Amino acid sequence: MKPVTKGEIKEAFARLGLSPGDTVMVHTSLGKIGYVCGGAQSVIEALIETVGPEGTVMMPTQSWKNLDPEDGVHWTVAEEDWQTIRDNWPAYDARITPTNTMGAVAEMFRSWPGTVRSGHPARSVAVWGKHARYLVSEHDLSNIFGEGSPIGKLYELDAWVLLIGVGYDKNTSLHLADARAQYPGKHTCIEHSAVMEGGKRVWKAYETLYVDGEDFEAIGAAFEERNTVRRGSAGGAQLRLMKQRDLIDFAVEWIERNRRAETGNKIDE
Repeated sequence: MKPVTKGEIKEAFARLGLSPGDTVMVHTSLGKIGYVCGGAQSVIEALIETVGPEGTVMMPTQSWKNLDPEDGVHWTVAEEDWQTIRDNWPAYDARITPTNTMGAVAEMFRSWPGTVRSGHPARSVAVWGKHARYLVSEHDLSNIFGEGSPIGKLYELDAWVLLIGVGYDKNTSLHLADARAQYPGKHTCIEHSAVMEGGKRVWKAYETLYVDGEDFEAIGAAFEERNTVRRGSAGGAQLRLMKQRDLIDFAVEWIERNRRAETGNKIDE
């Protein structure tokens, strides 16, 4: 495959209809695009130059390894050593804590000049642009993806969601539908993360909605059958651009109609 330039990526975004002033949540697989001249830097510059100074770009910068080993996030460590992790995992620091499997673009974006990052120790987002401060403020430990969270605020702003070479299993906005929908078996759980409190590192317990995203691909497929999703390509990556409100409103109805948590089955009616 021939090298992909920043200019070609910007042209692809323009064909989708992404415009100056837009607010957009972006999920990216750099490898799916192919050989990008400039790598992650060029993708970020293409996004920022497309939406301009009145626009806003958000990306997930989750550091989910800052969760308890009992959640399965440290699968290479024997159970007898879990307490060592609880006692020694570094406290979350928005400036330096790395992302976990968010991809090269998000990892570079979290420290991009002008970008700010939310304070959740395991489920943070990073944002550049006009609405950045508003979107990252007050990312409560127990409100990861609900009303008033960064994802909830995107809904208020009527934002776009852009998928670059990834599927709906990576579409974080769908967790807002989890939070809004009512379905059998919906429940909270207790999570733990290393945080700073009063100048000291502590292993903090907090209650939050339990979500797993198991049916997100099915939701995405059903959504695309009934709604307009703008499609394009950049290099070898498929691009999909959609209104977050349309996706969330559809997903809430789908979840309430299809989830059958009491039997463990999810049925696409």
